[in-house]
Amino acid sequence: MKTTIRLFAQTRQLAGTDLIELELPSDATVGDLRRVMLSHCPSLADLLPYCHIAVDTEYAGDTTPIEENSEIALIPPVSGG
Repeated sequence: MKTTIRLFAQTRQLAGTDLIELELPSDATVGDLRRVMLSHCPSLADLLPYCHIAVDTEYAGDTTPIEENSEIALIPPVSGG
């Protein structure tokens, strides 16, 4: 299935785009998405382990399934004071 991931802040800067389209298996999970993203966009390798992934506006763990047409966002860690 084709999936679109929205990128924000530093992830957008590292990837050079605010959207990434990936092809995932029909039974993909968030963990699968992370692995495919690393191969598609290696510039995110250092930051991706610290990012949250939201599926349909809810934070999702690596075992969360991704369904076709799910809204996915890659949310980098926040710093500041």
